[in-house]
Amino acid sequence: MTTEIKHYGHTDLGDIRQTLLDVHEDAYADRRHEEFVQRFPWFVDHWGANPGFSCVIAWEQEVPVGFSYGAPATPGREWWQGHLETTPPESSTFSVSELMVRPKWRKTGLGPRLHDALLSGRPETWAVLTVDTKRPRLQAMYEGWGYRKIGQNQPFADSPVYAVMMKAAS
Repeated sequence: MTTEIKHYGHTDLGDIRQTLLDVHEDAYADRRHEEFVQRFPWFVDHWGANPGFSCVIAWEQEVPVGFSYGAPATPGREWWQGHLETTPPESSTFSVSELMVRPKWRKTGLGPRLHDALLSGRPETWAVLTVDTKRPRLQAMYEGWGYRKIGQNQPFADSPVYAVMMKAAS
């Protein structure tokens, strides 16, 4: 089957919101009891409200099989703040907030395709993401994509501790 990746923006959130929630429900079926996982709709609305919100969704025919989304970081609030000894001379940053693939489509190469499609053509110099420190295989996967761990952060009291990872965007 052919997987098609389509791009969406801030103004599309009303049309794609339920699709994102459905993919999340499948991807996190084994963790749906966790309070932090149950807050995902809030995160979709929060990120989607950003005028710079960018999202890619992979489709196999009419079935959404994965997505990735994020937005440009607010200057001075980049996730790498406090983790680097010196601020990069060009500090524009794109925050990759989510990358999710339904279980049936994992380990097919879809994750890097979604990631690359999300960042393709972006004007920002840096890409940053976070990954649960209890998921070392995911961290290693991102390292294989060129990210490096620069620190750790727990953004919410009920969230996991995350590795903050950064790479040149292009």
